Amino acid sequence: MAADQIPGIQKCFHRAINSPQVFEAALLVEDMGGGFSYSEGYGGKDADSPMVTASVTKLFTTACILILREQGRLSLEEGLPAYFNPRLLRNLHTYKGKEYSYELTIYDLLYQTSGLPDAYIESGHSLRRSVIKQDTYIDFERMLTLVKALKPHFAPQAGNRAYYADINFDLLGKIIEMVTNMPLEQAYREFIFEPLGLQHTYLPIAEDEFVPGIYYKSALLHRPQTIISSRASGGCISTARELMAFLKAFFRGKLFNNDIFSDVSQYRNMQLSMRPMRYGCGHMQIPLGGLATAFQGRGELLGHCGSTGSFAFYHPSKQLLFVGDVNQMANPALPVRLAIQLAISIK
Repeated sequence: MAADQIPGIQKCFHRAINSPQVFEAALLVEDMGGGFSYSEGYGGKDADSPMVTASVTKLFTTACILILREQGRLSLEEGLPAYFNPRLLRNLHTYKGKEYSYELTIYDLLYQTSGLPDAYIESGHSLRRSVIKQDTYIDFERMLTLVKALKPHFAPQAGNRAYYADINFDLLGKIIEMVTNMPLEQAYREFIFEPLGLQHTYLPIAEDEFVPGIYYKSALLHRPQTIISSRASGGCISTARELMAFLKAFFRGKLFNNDIFSDVSQYRNMQLSMRPMRYGCGHMQIPLGGLATAFQGRGELLGHCGSTGSFAFYHPSKQLLFVGDVNQMANPALPVRLAIQLAISIK
């Protein structure tokens, strides 16, 4: 990675912050070997500013599951009845008259192949609309109730399909707590934060812990209760710099054996609203050579983005990582677009 690539990075970032929807942003670009690092901020935000990672949190949850798998404390093939009371699972997944609730596995949750609906965005029970209006605490039991009121999209592991739903990772968070016999925030600390020396990354559990504001259009929303209740699916607070350290460890195999990522066929097509993204083992894949980039890119991006504008992606073919935040809840495509533009701008 040469310094002459910096103008291209700057151009992409400045294009992003010129959007009337972006009021603050941070970007950190590094290579996997540590020989190149570039950061830029906007609106008072920089690589060391706290940010709501939103669904990028799913990478932390994934890391915990894979660490426990490596320790022999769980198997991805285990069914949910090994962890949850049958009465809690009843009617969670009934598709075309058949109940699949007791057939769901940890694999289905991690790879988003359960077919379960997403109460956060789906009509009738959209939590997103509620959260925009007011700060809301949604406990695990209420989330299950909302999901049960919706129809699943397909039977578990049906073909080359994934359906992105927060409930999958809410369930994984509970499994982590049961296997480790510790609250999720402690599991995160012991498995990830402390080994990597992350001092400004945390899973808030009380309102007196700082939770950054989130923009929805031009309104700066304060939603601590919503973030606190999101936990395994979207509740982590971090900085771009510390998220970068984690992302490198995640894809380098420093926390667990990352050979599990080698089977490309395990990436499955997500719902149409999220194309061209695909989903694999707890993370997204964005192919860079298709229509979305007008066939200008090569390779892929691996990682995650969040509904609040957060993103953390690895570009394996160029050994580059892009981490940051554009902090805008009204347009979830903004962070994905920026990551793609960064990837195809660097030669």
